[in-house]
Order: sequence, then C-alpha cells, then structure tokens
Amino acid sequence: MAQVKVGVVGLGAWGRNVARCLHELNECDLVACCDTNPASRALAELNWNVKTCETLDEMLERYPSIQAIVISSPAITHYPLAKKALLADKDVFVEKPFTLEVAHAEELLHLSEVRDRVLMVGHLMEYHPAVNYIRDIVRSGELGDIYYVYTQRVNLGRIRGDENALWSFAPHDISQILYMLGGTPTDVSARGQSFIQNSIEDVVFLSLYFSNRVMAHIHISWLDPHKVRSTTIVGSKKMVVFDDAAATEKLRIYDSRAEMHPTTSYGEATQVRFGDIHIPRISSTEPLKIEFQHFLDCVVRRLRPRSDAYDGLQVVRILDSAQRSLDMDGIPVALQPEEERLHAPSLPLKNRSWRPAPDVSISLPAFAYMSELSQKGPQ
Repeated sequence: MAQVKVGVVGLGAWGRNVARCLHELNECDLVACCDTNPASRALAELNWNVKTCETLDEMLERYPSIQAIVISSPAITHYPLAKKALLADKDVFVEKPFTLEVAHAEELLHLSEVRDRVLMVGHLMEYHPAVNYIRDIVRSGELGDIYYVYTQRVNLGRIRGDENALWSFAPHDISQILYMLGGTPTDVSARGQSFIQNSIEDVVFLSLYFSNRVMAHIHISWLDPHKVRSTTIVGSKKMVVFDDAAATEKLRIYDSRAEMHPTTSYGEATQVRFGDIHIPRISSTEPLKIEFQHFLDCVVRRLRPRSDAYDGLQVVRILDSAQRSLDMDGIPVALQPEEERLHAPSLPLKNRSWRPAPDVSISLPAFAYMSELSQKGPQ
C-alpha cells in the first residue's frame, strides 16, 4: 500500500501517542504536526523528525500534499478543526468524542458525504482484539441471550477542566457496547457528582436500556484509587469478563449460568451451574495501530471506516441524552419513539414481561437533511 501523507493536530498527552503510532507505521508518511505549545512542537521535531507548525491553517498552507488530517486536540476544538479540514478536501480522523453537540456531528457527517471524504472517529475499543473476539462469540450465540453488560473505567486523574468524566471516558464504553451488541439503546439515564470542580462531574453512573431487555451500566470516574478497565457480559449460557488493565489473560469466558426447570420443588427448579473457565489466546497487537492501519487503508481504498461518522453521531446522541439526564438528576431520556421503547413494569405486577415506558422523550436537534441520511443509513 502506498504511504499516506498525514498531518497531526494536537500534541498533548494523547496526541503524542497518536503521532508516535503513526510515525511507526510503514503505511504512513507523517509530514507535519501542529500544536500551540512550542515545547510540544520541539519534542515532535526531536522524536520523529517531522515539520511542525502552530495552527491547522498554517499546516494546510505550507504542506498542501497532506492527504489526511488526524485531530487529537481538546474535544471543544474537534468540530471547527474537522470542518476546516473537510472543506480543504482532506480525509479526517477525529479522536473521541466526535463533537460536543449533536448538530455539529450531523453537519460533519453531511459535509463528508457531500465532499466524498473519509471521516473516521477514534472509537479505539472497536479495534481491540479482545473486543472483536467478544463480538464474534456474542454473534455466534455461544453466550446465549445477552442479559446485561457492565463496565468500569476509573482511575485517579487526569482531571480535566474542559469536559466532564462522561464526555471524556464514556465514548469508549458506549461505542464498545454498541459494537459488541449490535444494537442501539431506546433510552438512557445518568447520575453523577462534581467534587473537585463546580459543574464538571468527576464520577458518573450511566445506564443504557435496549428494546430486547438488555441493560448496560457504565461506571466512569477520574477520582478513584484504582485504575480499572473492565467489561462483564452475562448471557443465558455463558459469561465473559474482559480486564483491559491486566498484563496477560485479559479475557475469561465462564461456563456458568442459572437455569429454571419445570418442577414442583423450588429448590429443584433453580439450578446454578459453575463450569470451566476458558482463557482464549488474544492478539497483543496495539489497538491504536490496528485503528490507524484501518484508517489509512480506508483513505487509500476509499472505504467507509468501521467507526465512521454515523458511528460517531450515534455515540454523540447517546452522550447528549445522558448529559440531559445528568442535568435532571437521573430522569431517563428517550432515544427512540415510545412504541419502540421497553421498560420493566412497576413492582405490583407479577408478570415480568416488559411494557412501553412513560413518555420522557426530549427532542434532539437535527438538520432537515438528517431524515434523508437516516433512511439511507451506512453504506
């Protein structure tokens, strides 16, 4: 594959990792990096022997041969920088979160399609070998019917001042859950608290509800004594635990379940099985490299990325609804029409089948053209 000429915008803590990864890929020609911090630019010149500049405008003017722009700057800059790069007819990779507003994500999606540009969002977990292994066994039916999922993404720091823990951490878990389950939640609820900075939540508990009765719970915090990156999936046949913070044996599949058998004795009716634990061999390839190899391949072959703008928009819509719920102290916010939403019944009901939820929908901003895009869907 021919080398793709790339420019990186943003050389912060994660941006330096992005630039390092691109520099190491044979498929990439890292032409230039830009950042407003002179020390960051000097470090890039020293480490990767690349040209540097202060702004994206300067990069576009000085290095017109650049084919793709990778944006790893603060989240608040994602929309204006991505828009500028797309208008310059560059293919674009945007780190998560895609944007901070639904309307901005819709606009970038529309712009990329009108100008026939590759637009990819940095949903890193969709490229993790363990996550793809889980997705395959979910789809194969090995786990049975999926009951629920819960994740933890917590540690002490880095505490941000420009976005809360929801927007900083949750895109990873939301995109991972949607990718593994292959579905979209009907509604979300979130509660959190600001301890360190006023109005910037340090800890958030986010719940997603799906029409097939699957539930997902996400715990995110940058104010926790332990660094935890874990995902648990409970199915009717088997259960899976993914520990991304573990040095080895990141994935464990438990042949464990609870079953109900028709019988007159309660003790005989309920049977719990504790079976073997399977630890599959998972590739140790760095997910970030897999992600950027995919992006570069899409640029060369003009393909739609796995984590494309539709994927990015879907996650931003969920984040936006979660933020609304957070602002209302946990009131659920709908993502789909009432007839498509299901909730658990009130406690007095003996029948545990589900019924439509009460109307708590909140309209989401949208451009007129989005109705056409939603009908068209991903290619």
